[in-house]
Amino acid sequence: MKLANRIQTVEGSKTARFIPLLEDLKRQGRPVISLAIGEPAYDTPAPVIDATKRALDRQETRYSDMAGLSDLRAALAGRFDGCRPENIVVFNGSKQALYAIFQTICDPGDEVIIPLPCWVSFAEQVKLAGGEPVFVHTKDHQLNVDAITAAVTDSTRAILINSPNNPTGAVYPRQDLARIARLAMDHNLFLVSDEAYDFFVYDNRHCTSLFDLEAVRDRLIVTRSFSKHYAMTGFRVGYAVAPVDVAAAMVRLQSHLTGNVCTFVQHGALAALEMDDGLLIQRRADLQRKRDLAFEHVSGLFPCIRPQGAFYLFPDVSGHLNRGETSGDFAARILEKTEVAVVPGEDFGMDGHVRICFAAPEDQLLDAFKRIRGAL
Repeated sequence: MKLANRIQTVEGSKTARFIPLLEDLKRQGRPVISLAIGEPAYDTPAPVIDATKRALDRQETRYSDMAGLSDLRAALAGRFDGCRPENIVVFNGSKQALYAIFQTICDPGDEVIIPLPCWVSFAEQVKLAGGEPVFVHTKDHQLNVDAITAAVTDSTRAILINSPNNPTGAVYPRQDLARIARLAMDHNLFLVSDEAYDFFVYDNRHCTSLFDLEAVRDRLIVTRSFSKHYAMTGFRVGYAVAPVDVAAAMVRLQSHLTGNVCTFVQHGALAALEMDDGLLIQRRADLQRKRDLAFEHVSGLFPCIRPQGAFYLFPDVSGHLNRGETSGDFAARILEKTEVAVVPGEDFGMDGHVRICFAAPEDQLLDAFKRIRGAL
């Protein structure tokens, strides 16, 4: 029997594939260090766990509003100037939010401009909506606005921006985002802004959100997540901030996909928003220290641009590739020789690099770099 064309053209998540692989290696008793999975090593904050337990004790296990709990949407709307709960839709992680966005705004053949390197799911989600991803390379991990401008055609429907960026950790300056906003307005395009790492910006740097540019809000859809901020990756709670008509359309789609997001988990998310930022600030400082430590070790091995945010390094390993090798071959060789897992850059659209997550425990980071240095 023939499967649908749309699923045959879509690849599985290239980063999520590491989860069963690493679990299998650990079951074999191999001392694997994973720097592949984008997951903070911290515990989920106690107030989140406690609120989730209390919600279960109250039997908050029934269907709930498909757009998200009203209290949660109100709390989220309060974080965005001029927003109402009707602008907020809660999803099963920001990954589902992005899927819903492209299903909502793309017709077959519509083009979405995506700067490279990029997170592995962007292009596949555009393709699942019948759209065409159009890739534009960055310059030293920063936006090439002129190249993005040149990529706009009559078929362009949206531009996707991810800052802080996964996999590079680049943070895009306000002036470049303002140029992208003007481009979108001039050509009547949607802007999609994935801001999953917006809190994790280092060196007292300010992270500009496209939402800060008021003139573009009528065409802007922002996605954020509880996963990275609050170490809630398994909770699967994310959200989108969108114009009311776009939000309503995404809720209609949600009504046929999952209905509501897990009810009791949303109470945990609400508790996360009610926490003060003290714990997050501590964790950001710890991640900045790990960034500095990891960058010192990596830059002694490979050329690497210092990341400004997120929790990834994206070094250039091309000088260590044998003839005909890809970064995937390099990552496989490193895993076999050192039992350290990193993600090949080709998974993000840029061969010759690897992504290294520095959010691991410090002793594992130091051990991993020692192993890699020995292998090289």
